[in-house]
Amino acid sequence: MPAELRLSCSDAQQSAAEAPVTVPSALTIAKWCASHRWPVHPLAPGRKTPVANCAACRRSGHTYRQCECLVAGRWCHGFRSATLDQARIVQWWGNSPEYGVGVACGPAGLVVIDIDAHSQTPPPRDQLLPGIPIPDQVDLTGLATGYHTVGILAALRNATSPADDTSTLRVRTPSGGLHVWYRAADFRRWHCSTGSGGGRALAWQVDVRAHGGYIIAPGTVTKAGAYTPIGEVREPAPLPMWLAQELERTGHNPTPGIPAPRSVPARARLAVLAAGGGNTWGSRALAPALAEVAACVVVAEGAGFSDKLNRAAFTAGGLVAAGHLTEEAAKKALRDVAEVARPGQERRAEQIIRSGMTSGARRPLNLRSRS
Repeated sequence: MPAELRLSCSDAQQSAAEAPVTVPSALTIAKWCASHRWPVHPLAPGRKTPVANCAACRRSGHTYRQCECLVAGRWCHGFRSATLDQARIVQWWGNSPEYGVGVACGPAGLVVIDIDAHSQTPPPRDQLLPGIPIPDQVDLTGLATGYHTVGILAALRNATSPADDTSTLRVRTPSGGLHVWYRAADFRRWHCSTGSGGGRALAWQVDVRAHGGYIIAPGTVTKAGAYTPIGEVREPAPLPMWLAQELERTGHNPTPGIPAPRSVPARARLAVLAAGGGNTWGSRALAPALAEVAACVVVAEGAGFSDKLNRAAFTAGGLVAAGHLTEEAAKKALRDVAEVARPGQERRAEQIIRSGMTSGARRPLNLRSRS
């Protein structure tokens, strides 16, 4: 991990005014996140929101599904544009170092517990922990923030509060809140929620950032201050079982409208085998990347298809440049698997393949023989 990201505070309740002021550049942050397989996208300078869409993407009726900006490597549609492509990341933040860094939680397989610290008058006790009644004899004097409600929830489950979980990445927010990062088991598509809204919620003043949302990357600076990692851990731990059960109980699990992940169908596996082209070094080296693309067939969206196809094309370009595959065979393999994963999107796939192979060709992959 880059030394610039070794920012720390001594305690989860430390104020933003006491936090270290030395922060890494946005480019360093973005590259570090991408190295952890967390897709990143630009945030507006000094703000928590994504950079605004271009004029064409603001027109009525336009959606990200038809957007050519994303295929061309531009950042319209917020977290939908998140990428792992290092060349694209250098282009984005190299040209606009003032942009902040957001991480798309769904494609990254992340569930982030967002604990707010806005001192407010709490709602009625039956709204503090949805679905859990709090008897009148329980004294709630002093309860004012999400730290308190998530602490009560954890205590009821005989578990450690996420705010005090030193086994995982925790990030202090400028307002004194805390982002507690976890890794979702099997990339399960948990839903986002807000802890003060009328829909699903984990606890009052406790939000959940997951599929369909994004989180601000550690080290990012806004006008309000820096998002500062605390403690020594910089990796998300697996989502604790008790928290997964609470997310299930409070309706954060996939709904019938969003199909849950299933096994990769036989036709996708066959496409990978056919596209691999046999038992050559080149085909075996490309097969894992092709398999990631084919696996996107199990979900309609949010699987990171563009980035996975781009990585496969980048690998193919390196193999072609080193003489391990012919260009014709590589393109056919990529096109065949892309058609299985996203039928009817040939134009989009072709642009990604062309761009990825061109970039990959600049870095030939010299495979070492094995005994």
